[in-house]
Amino acid sequence: MAVKPGDFILVNYTLKVKESGETVDTTFDSVAKEVHIHREDSTYGPMFIILGEGTLPKGLEESLVGLDPGATKTVELSPEKGFGTRDPGKMRLVPLRRFKDKEYPTPGQRVEFDGRPAVVRAVGAGRVQVDYNHPLAGRTLVYDVSIDKVLDNENEKIHNLIARRIPEVPKEKFALKKHQSDLTIEVPEEAFYLSGLQVAKKAVTSDLQKFFPDIDTVAFQEVFKRSEPKPELPAASAKPAEVSPEKEEKAEAEPEEAPKKPKSPAKKKEASARKPSKSTSRKRAKMGSENQR
Repeated sequence: MAVKPGDFILVNYTLKVKESGETVDTTFDSVAKEVHIHREDSTYGPMFIILGEGTLPKGLEESLVGLDPGATKTVELSPEKGFGTRDPGKMRLVPLRRFKDKEYPTPGQRVEFDGRPAVVRAVGAGRVQVDYNHPLAGRTLVYDVSIDKVLDNENEKIHNLIARRIPEVPKEKFALKKHQSDLTIEVPEEAFYLSGLQVAKKAVTSDLQKFFPDIDTVAFQEVFKRSEPKPELPAASAKPAEVSPEKEEKAEAEPEEAPKKPKSPAKKKEASARKPSKSTSRKRAKMGSENQR
């Protein structure tokens, strides 16, 4: 089925500059590595867009209308239909001291001033020439583009709208509950402390109410669950020391020694001469009577 304006679609593309033949952007991880433009902080894969909303250059989105999913198309865009012509009025000279809290500027470096992206064109004595034109302004662009998928499921559409505003967390982790015109989005723990989360939730709400007229109320639910303590492991019981068979045989052959009696405390030396006993011992009777003596 050919796509039309307003469709939720996933697209793949590779972008080259016609004048130089240089590949400057792609949704394919393998292509990015091959042409040495791969970035570890970037996520590769089909890009989610709502056709006609202006996520991609206007001329490119217009060329996708009527294209069937799976078909590949090469589109050439003039600067006017791409990122516009270069405007000399968007060049600025910025004092070098403005970079004291940033990395020292070098030509070609992308920076941000006053909330706008810019490119450093030249660095002089105490001044930096900054260009607020889009890096591809004034260039003729060549896109190899294809439609990967057309989204029809409502939950899939909502998940992709969330991912567009909160790309740091996998979209499948946001649980959705819809009751009539009320939508509840359960926020996963990974998103609780993201910088700018409140602004992102406001943008998600605005997108949902724009593209889903039947949704009147959007609620974000953050659930803090009690962390269960880890079970304590039982104390390891001391294992009896293993006795080798040789020692067991030796122990059987040798009789056990009698336990030694504890030494008694030293006694005082007895006197060499014992004292006579107070009690007199009976003497042996003499033989015969006195009359016989």
